[in-house]
Amino acid sequence: MDALSLGSAADPRRRGRGDSGPGASPMPWARFSAWLECVCVVTFDLELGQAMELVYPYDFRLTEKEKTNICYLSFPDSYSGGLGDTQFSFRLRQSGGQRNTHFVDDGEYNREAPLTLQWESAHYFGYVYFRQVKDSSMKRGYFQKSLVLVSRLPYVNLFQSLLQLIAPEYFDKLEPCLEAVCNEIDQWPPPVPGQTLNLPVMGIVIQVRIPSRVDKPGSSPLKQFNQENLLPAPLVLPSVHELDLFRCFQPVLIHIQMLWELMLLGEPIVVMAPSPTVSSEMVLALTSCLTPLKYCCDYRPYFTIHDSEFKEYTTRTQAPPNIVVGVTNPFFIKTLQHWPHILRIGELKMSGDLPKQVKVKKLTKLKTLDTKPGIYTSYKTFLHKDKTLIKRLLKGIQRKRPSEVQSALLRRHLLELTQSFIIPLEHYMASLMPLQRAITPWKNPPQIRPFRQEDFMKTLEHAGPQLTCVLRGDWLGLYRRFFKSPNFDGWYRQRHKEMTQKLEALHLEAICEANIVAWMKDKSEVEIVDLVLKLREKLVRARCHHLPVKEEMLQRVGLYIETIIGSLPEDLQAVLHHH
Repeated sequence: MDALSLGSAADPRRRGRGDSGPGASPMPWARFSAWLECVCVVTFDLELGQAMELVYPYDFRLTEKEKTNICYLSFPDSYSGGLGDTQFSFRLRQSGGQRNTHFVDDGEYNREAPLTLQWESAHYFGYVYFRQVKDSSMKRGYFQKSLVLVSRLPYVNLFQSLLQLIAPEYFDKLEPCLEAVCNEIDQWPPPVPGQTLNLPVMGIVIQVRIPSRVDKPGSSPLKQFNQENLLPAPLVLPSVHELDLFRCFQPVLIHIQMLWELMLLGEPIVVMAPSPTVSSEMVLALTSCLTPLKYCCDYRPYFTIHDSEFKEYTTRTQAPPNIVVGVTNPFFIKTLQHWPHILRIGELKMSGDLPKQVKVKKLTKLKTLDTKPGIYTSYKTFLHKDKTLIKRLLKGIQRKRPSEVQSALLRRHLLELTQSFIIPLEHYMASLMPLQRAITPWKNPPQIRPFRQEDFMKTLEHAGPQLTCVLRGDWLGLYRRFFKSPNFDGWYRQRHKEMTQKLEALHLEAICEANIVAWMKDKSEVEIVDLVLKLREKLVRARCHHLPVKEEMLQRVGLYIETIIGSLPEDLQAVLHHH
């Protein structure tokens, strides 16, 4: 699985990648690494099977396990391979512990990006363009090759669009073309949330807006601007990550409610599809349907029997993990038939009518060989079906509404559903925050009160989801089940962390507004030294954790510390300055 290297030792760009942030350093590959980890080419070798032909930049290190997994995940299963070009995505667990990434980000991107678009530290995303065409010059009679972009960013739309530009050119011209493209990406500005960027590649400018945490959910993603200076006109991508939800969910539109609940509860789901394209798009569409709530479970848009996690997911000695896994090999029907929810879908076809909707079937109806499309589950939904959504989508089909308009309808429905569910939780969580008047400068800030599930349930009578959502059903039962899911745990931890930081920021503000000199009058040297050490620790925490505090306040605390030290005897001053 060894990769060939590109570029010669004499080329100064090949010395290795830079170690600092993309804005700060012109080091080779520093900017490239803000977008991509590496580019791989996987080919079919008669003796080895799938083999890694090259990894670029050549000094990027993948472990052998990662190389093997990428090789298998970059080719469609033999069951689903047709001639022509195919695009799909996968997600891969990083193996071999933390590694130095050449893009050093102090966490700024993740602080500003939506929780659903975080830069992943423990997983890689793979974006694949696979070509299989007849070629009499090859021993097998076929040319089979995949170009794979490996990134930490879930920008499926951007990277698949990029592949449509570069892969056909690469298959035609090979290495020099790939080297030129990577050098161009190494000139791109970094992905800064909230900014609209122009990204030049192969004579085209891709224009994208990087979503930000402060964006209003459901707002229009891209305001086009500064186009008049750009020639040729840019390729404007309306979103870096959003899929055509209407197309992805076509065969399951009447079950959207059930799928939303299963995702909310973090239930184990198998998606069995005819191709990696359908499999990966369905899994990614499912994980996106909780926005703005972050889906905190694992997901694998495309998975093969050769994957290093195969045993872990197929074992029957323990309950299936909280994961959505997309597969194409019929063998999985046998190995995963103990999973509680199996979604079997056929090829997605856009037609002028509502496509045939799959039926909900009992798991016992699952046949090992010829399993018909359907949702195989014994799950009973907590909420009643929303018939108005289906009627609106049907009306859209009859009126030949564009797919993106139908997708926007679907996305808004899912957003409103998620918000109706999450807003009561947000309100209750906010009520656990101590009152501002309880925060005094010379005492540790009070604790956030604990989350009591029964207390929360009592609030629902007057402030529950029924106030904002027309759907009826057992909302209480849904919350009780949600409390046991990784999605609740992830949501609670994130909120608790944000509230703790807010408390620390308010405490710093209280200190800044206090009269330190008056406080020091009747204090011993020990108490004053103790205060200096605590204030210093607070200052370090505020800077390290990027607390929501203005810089001028931090500077004022720094001055306070100097003032206090200046009032102490010289020997203590020397010790504190040294400390």
